[in-house]
Formats: sequence, structure tokens, C-alpha cells
Amino acid sequence: MTFFYFDILTENLFIVSFENNIHVNYYHVKVWRDKCKRTEVKGIKVNKKCLILALLFLILNMVIATQYAITKIGYEYYIVHPCNADIRYIGSDNSTDNIRVLRVISSNVTNVGVKLRLGGNFTTNQVKTYTAAFGIVNEEGHSLNITHINVSSSNHSYLKIWLHGNRAVNAKSNITDPSAVFMWNNNTLVNASNTTAWTLAAGNSNPDDMCYNVSDRANCSINTTWDEIAHVRYSINDTNATSNISDFVWVQVAVDIPDTADFLGLHTGTIWVHLEKETESN
Repeated sequence: MTFFYFDILTENLFIVSFENNIHVNYYHVKVWRDKCKRTEVKGIKVNKKCLILALLFLILNMVIATQYAITKIGYEYYIVHPCNADIRYIGSDNSTDNIRVLRVISSNVTNVGVKLRLGGNFTTNQVKTYTAAFGIVNEEGHSLNITHINVSSSNHSYLKIWLHGNRAVNAKSNITDPSAVFMWNNNTLVNASNTTAWTLAAGNSNPDDMCYNVSDRANCSINTTWDEIAHVRYSINDTNATSNISDFVWVQVAVDIPDTADFLGLHTGTIWVHLEKETESN
């Protein structure tokens, strides 16, 4: 370890070197006040200005080096089946093969993703509606707002999507289900992203049930049992959900093919459900 000390009054530089706390070297550099402004170190002449610049560079690097630090902190989380997550999906309606519209992708062991099988083969001028294609359940300990839903696809989706509380009726009519909120119309966002379409009340971190009135879970809970064929949780209970009172909502999906389709063949895409938690005031 080496220490530098420069005496401004006498223009003397002292250099002391240590190894293992033992003093091994000492240099006394005297700056001569002559016209050349040179410095002599054990017989070697060095330009004074260069020496001062070198010292400043060394000090600057020492200062910069002290700005860095290393610390660490651990983290943890679990990856689970989509039907057991804090914001989870549940099935309800059956598709044309008599299996839930909501079902696991491929093997339940190797792939924990889920998808919607919205029927089989369609042609032009056909409409098929699943009033409870799937449900969304909140298990987090605070309420969540669903702001908007959009669909991404390389082709026309031909989908119409609603949020509503009554799984047994068509959300297209506000007379049969006044809670319905129209969210997506083919390739058009209906409910704006800066609004709240539905509020999911706070959950209880229990994927075995959902609740239509979270203020009385003991009497208002509904089982979400396991479907061994579709490998998802589901419910066919017709008790209505209410925004900001229930911790779940039903999603109605309609396949609406116009008189002219974009192409024949498989149509796929992704439905995006956007949720947010209100900012806390304290």
C-alpha cells in the first residue's frame, strides 16, 4: 500500500510504501523553485506540472472507486397451474366435444398453459355464443380493476367479448343481464383502457372456492372443483357475480363469422385481460 502526501507550503512530496503493515520504502521528492519548474526524485528529473496532473488523476480515480458497492437480497415466488394462481381462470361452458371450453394445453404434466376451444368448424354467417366461456377469479388480498380486453391475432379474430355477472344468460342484451360490459368487437377495443369495466373484490388465497359476496364468505362461497378431463377448475353455479362485491366475473365469448371470411382454415390468437390495482392513498 502506498500513501502520497504533498506539502503545498514547502512544495515537497512524500511517498511512503507499506507491505503487510511494514514500512519498506520512503521517498522524499523536493520541488525546486527554478525556472524549469522541475522535480527531482532520487536523481530523476520530472516535470512538475506532469507530476501534479498525475497526482490529480490518481486522486480522482480513488474518489470514483468509492462510488461503487455490492449488496444482495433474496426473492421467491411459485409457478402454478393457471387455475391455482392469484389471478386465476376457471371453466364453465362445454365446447362442441362436450369438454370445457377452457382446458389445459397438451399434457397437464409438461405444460401448465390453458386455452379456449371455441367450438369446431364454422362457416360464414354463423354465430356461436358461450355465455360462460371462462371465469376470472381474484385471490389477491386486495381488489383489482379490469380495465380492458383486447385480442392479438395474425388474422381476423371474429370474436366478441363481454364481462358479466350472470353466467346463464346472453350478455349481448342488457335487459337479460344489466351487469354486462361489452369489451371487444372483432378487431375493435370497445371499453377504453383508461376506464374500469369491472372490479374484482379482494380474494382469500384459496383456489378451492370463489365468493359472490366477500363480506360474508362463510355463507356466500362457491366451490371451484377440479375437472379431471379438461384439467381445470370449474363452476356451473348460477349465483350472480356483482362488481366490487364478488371476487369473480364471467367472460362471455361469441364467435361471429360475417358473410365473407378472410380465409379458410385454423384461426388462433390470444385474449389479453388487463387488470390494475388502485393506488393506495397511504
